[in-house]
Amino acid sequence: MNEVNGMTGRRDVCAPSAEDLQSDVPYVRGWMDGRRGADALADALRALGLETDLPGLRADVNVRGDGIVCLGKVRPSAAELLTRALTAGLSVDMARNAARPPSSSQPDAPTA
Repeated sequence: MNEVNGMTGRRDVCAPSAEDLQSDVPYVRGWMDGRRGADALADALRALGLETDLPGLRADVNVRGDGIVCLGKVRPSAAELLTRALTAGLSVDMARNAARPPSSSQPDAPTA
């Protein structure tokens, strides 16, 4: 199986050496997507007090031009805290979704 963790295959993330790059792939655009993701994650990590726990956090791009975020080496305690934060956020999101009334298939008619 080519999956690392059930979400992304190892070959989709790890970029081969520069001689494998292709001239028609928008690598800069992909890297900028990765940069936006890495910056957003860095902001969230700062809010959790983890800014020094993921020193390898950086943007990158794979050979297909897809932006990626590399976490680098992470201490086990930082990974556990990050996992708890993600789990708590998902739990809150799921509770909000469960509390919402089901949306109707028909939009409300405007009142005259």
